[in-house]
Amino acid sequence: MDALLGILLVTLIGGAFWQQRRQSEVAAMHISRRLKQLDLQMVSLSRGRWKFEKRSGRMRFVTCYHFEFSADGLDLYQGEAVMAGFSLIDFNLPPHRMPEQF
Repeated sequence: MDALLGILLVTLIGGAFWQQRRQSEVAAMHISRRLKQLDLQMVSLSRGRWKFEKRSGRMRFVTCYHFEFSADGLDLYQGEAVMAGFSLIDFNLPPHRMPEQF
């Protein structure tokens, strides 16, 4: 019985890790696509906190991602994206310099 519980625990931890990795890849795709639309460059991406939060009238497990971006390659700003599952539900950029058009 103990072996069965151990196998179940390892499977659950492995599944949670696998889902978090997939979500991180999808978050990177969403963030880089949004920054490209705004003509900004993504410099780095990191996963932040996890929490349960009430969004759209129901409790959801959300993950915050922090990223750094640049408008001209010289400056550096920090933004935040919030994911619920594989959906981008919030995207925050601070005031930043707009890229110059040539």
